[in-house]
Amino acid sequence: MHKLLTDGPGKKLLLLGNEAIARGAVEAGLAFAATYPGTPSSEISQNLFQISMNSPLYFEYSTNEKVALEVTAAAANSGLRSLCIMKHVGLNVAADALMTLAYVGVKGGLVIITADDPFMFSSQNEQDNRYYAKLSGLPMLEPSTVEEAREMMGQAFTLSETLREPVIFRTTTRINHSTAPVVLGPIAQIQSEGDFQKDPMNLVTVPAVSRKLHVKLLENQARAAELSEASEYNREEGRGEFGVICNGVSYAYVHDAVKDLGIEDKTAVLRIGFSHPMPKNKITAFLKERSKVLVVEEGEPYMEEAVKAFAQEEGTDVLISGKGDNLFSRLNEFDPALVRKNIAEYFNVPYDAPKIPDLSDAPESPARPPNLCAGCSHRATYYAVKKAAEGTDTIYPTDIGCYTLGFLPPLSMGDFLICMGSSVGTACGFSRATNKKVVAFIGDSTFFHSGIPGLINAVFNNHNFTLVILDNGTTAMTGHQPNPGVDMAELNLEGYGRVSIENLVKAMGVSHVSVIRPFNVRKSIETVREALDFKGVSVVIAREQCVLYAKSLKKKSGRPFYVSDKCKNHRNCILELACPAFYIDNGKTRIDPGLCVGCSVCAQVCPEKCILPLKSVS
Repeated sequence: MHKLLTDGPGKKLLLLGNEAIARGAVEAGLAFAATYPGTPSSEISQNLFQISMNSPLYFEYSTNEKVALEVTAAAANSGLRSLCIMKHVGLNVAADALMTLAYVGVKGGLVIITADDPFMFSSQNEQDNRYYAKLSGLPMLEPSTVEEAREMMGQAFTLSETLREPVIFRTTTRINHSTAPVVLGPIAQIQSEGDFQKDPMNLVTVPAVSRKLHVKLLENQARAAELSEASEYNREEGRGEFGVICNGVSYAYVHDAVKDLGIEDKTAVLRIGFSHPMPKNKITAFLKERSKVLVVEEGEPYMEEAVKAFAQEEGTDVLISGKGDNLFSRLNEFDPALVRKNIAEYFNVPYDAPKIPDLSDAPESPARPPNLCAGCSHRATYYAVKKAAEGTDTIYPTDIGCYTLGFLPPLSMGDFLICMGSSVGTACGFSRATNKKVVAFIGDSTFFHSGIPGLINAVFNNHNFTLVILDNGTTAMTGHQPNPGVDMAELNLEGYGRVSIENLVKAMGVSHVSVIRPFNVRKSIETVREALDFKGVSVVIAREQCVLYAKSLKKKSGRPFYVSDKCKNHRNCILELACPAFYIDNGKTRIDPGLCVGCSVCAQVCPEKCILPLKSVS
C-alpha cells in the first residue's frame, strides 16, 4: 500500500511538500487528476499516479497542460472532485481553457495547482502566477508550510464547490520541495462515477451565453471576497506600530525574523493565504493601526500594489513599501537572512548580522556545470548532427528537456529557445528569414506536448529545415513520466495505447523521414547528412532509450570501456563529447567504469581506436 493511503488520522508522517499536497487531495476524496509533468510539481503527479494503481482514483499524464485542464474540467462538470497539476509556465499553455472555464464554472470541486519557481531552479522564467487569479477572476489559495499545504487542499475543494468555480492553488519551490512532519487527517470516500447534466445555455460559450456567464463570474468574485475576509488563512498575529504583510513561505521567514530581532511587542503580522480576492476590509483595518508597513512577497509586487490601492481608496496615510532598490527584489527566492536584514533596516531596529566565517584558506570548490548523463544518446545525436553539418552556417533552435543542455560547450547545439515546442515554430521563421541551414531539436514528450502544430505549419507553408526528434522513450527531465510514445508494457501497465512518432510525422505530410540509432555514429552521420541535403521539411528521429530509464527497467547495459596505452592524448573524446565518465589522471585520459554505460560512442570517435571494452567488470 502506498504510504499516502495510510488510514491513521492523527498519525504523523515526514512528508515532502508535494507529498503533503497529494495526501491532502486524497483526504479530500479526490476522484480524478490529470497533469503534464513539470518541476517543481512533479512529485504530486508521481504520487497520485502510484496511488491510482491501488485505489479508485483516476489519474492520467495528459499530452499537455491545456488538455489536462480540459480533461479535469469535464470531470468536474460531471460532479467529480478533480485536480489539475502543472508548473507555473504550464498555466500559460492552459490559459486558453482557464479564462473561459472561469465563466463556465464547475459542479464538483476543481483545484488547479500552479507551482511557481522563484530563482528558476528548473525553469525558463520566474513569472508570478498570482496574476492569473486576477486575470481569470478565480479565487486563489497559497500555503505557507508543508503541513498547511495538506490542510489547505481540502479547503480548496470545499471553496470550489461553494463558489462552483475552479480554485487556483499556488505553491513555490520552497514549499514543494521542503520536508516536514505532517499530521494525517481522515480519508474521505471517493465518488468515482459522475453524471453530466446537459445545460447548453450555461455550458456552451457562444457570445450570448458568455455575456450572461461573465455577470455570474463577477457575482462569484463578490462572494469570494466575502469568504476571503472571513478566511482563517488571512490572519493577523501580534500587536504594535510596525506592520508586515506577507504570504507563502515568506510568512515563515517573517515569523522568525520578528522573533530574532526581539520586536514581537512592536510588530503585527498579517499573513495572506486566501490571496485572491484580497481581503480589502481586513487589510485597511490593519493599515490604520500601523505607522509603517512592509510587504514581504517573493516575485512581483502583487500584494504591494493592492495594499497601496486599498490605502489610497480609504485615505489611509501610512508608509507602505515592499519592492525597491534598498528593500526586496523582484528577482530570485528570499531567505531568512535577507528578510531579517530588510525588516531591521526598514523599521530602524538595531541588528547585528551574523559574522560570515573566513573561508579564504579553504580550497575553491570545483566547478560542476550541468551536463548530459554519461552514455546519454542525446550527446551522440548532437555529435552526429554537428559532423553532418560541418562546414555550413547552421542555426540550431532547441527546446525544453534534458537535451537543452546540449547548448553548452563543447557540443554547442542550441541557439534559440523560448518555450515548450518553440523549436519547431522558430525553425519555420529562421528558415524564411535567413539563408542559413536550420536544424531544430525537440524531445519525444515535448513533440507530443506542443511540437506537432509547428510541424504541420512547416509542411503547409513549405519551410526548409530539418527537425531532429530526440526519442528516448520517456519524459526524462522531470523524472521518467510516460508520454504517448512510451511502451507502457515495459512498466507492466495495461490499458494504454501507443502513438508512433514515425507514422504520425509521415501522416502530417513530411516526405523525408528517417530513423537513426545514435550509438551507431557513422551511420547516423550519413543519415543526418541526407536529411540536411533535402530541400523542404525533413525529420530525423533519433531513437535510443534514456540510460537512466533503461537502468530503472533493469535492462542490461554494455560493458564499460577503458583507454588503452595506445592513446596519443588527442582528447577528441573529451573535447568533442565531454562525457562525464571521462577524467584526467596525471595528464592521461581515463574512463570511470562506474559511470560508463558502454555506449561505445567515444570508441567510435577516437582516431587511434584506443578505447576498448573492459574484458571483465570487477
